[in-house]
Amino acid sequence: MPQALKVDLGDHAPCDPGFPARAIAHITADEEATAAAPLNLVPFADLKSFFKGSGRGQAPHILWDPFTGTFAQFFPATSRSKAVFDEDGGFRTNRSGKVVIQIEALFFPHCRVNGQVFVRLVDTPCKGWDVLNAWISSWGVPDFWPMGRPTSLSRNTCPAAKWKSQGGWYAHAHVPENDHVDPGSWPSFVSRPDEPTPVGPRFEPFPGASFFRKGRRSPVIAGMHTRLVAEDCDRYTSGTGIDVWGPGDVRSYSAWQQKLGLEGSAADGVPGRFSWDRLGVPEV
Repeated sequence: MPQALKVDLGDHAPCDPGFPARAIAHITADEEATAAAPLNLVPFADLKSFFKGSGRGQAPHILWDPFTGTFAQFFPATSRSKAVFDEDGGFRTNRSGKVVIQIEALFFPHCRVNGQVFVRLVDTPCKGWDVLNAWISSWGVPDFWPMGRPTSLSRNTCPAAKWKSQGGWYAHAHVPENDHVDPGSWPSFVSRPDEPTPVGPRFEPFPGASFFRKGRRSPVIAGMHTRLVAEDCDRYTSGTGIDVWGPGDVRSYSAWQQKLGLEGSAADGVPGRFSWDRLGVPEV
């Protein structure tokens, strides 16, 4: 990408040209901010150094700062990158396409920049998106979301037949063999400037672990209760007071954490961001 800072990691490997060209959209999601406790955006230089160093095994092709329009490139477009999980003997998710260009947008929900808080990527200035979109299109990636443009932080795994046959843009949340829920939103294609930002189901953001204390009353807890029951994690002994945090919530939420494969202290019944985002509590 001509406009990008070149940080070539080496370790190039070819893609699979028998599959259509695709791009995969991510957000860095490097902090766990909340509406009540927003956090400053992590500096671009820090993420560039991370992907160059200890995070090289998770590096994308492009790191994009939507606030400044700055880019860093870690792999050439013709190489696979390493930003999605790739199961041995599986879909070859990092390379199943003529190109599989992966973009990490420097963003996390409730990040703060110059005193302003941004909840979704599309709320940012999205500087440089026109340049990025054009460059990816030049590699034959169509301006099309086979699984739909992302509207929320939730999973929507692409069926195998569609993944193998349809090129275009995929959210990390769409990629087979993966469990991430990002990016949550993404800007309109430059070829469709009047495309409205889709309004999908809205979910409660993670309120922080300290929110879940004994006796806390909130419609958010009632919404969580309903979702836990729907996920067959009902460990409640009473159907009353569903909006008040209590022992039944701890037992039921622990069952949900265990269902996600968490163990030990990670399945202690106190919500964390990973498990909360996957539960999908509707906005109240």
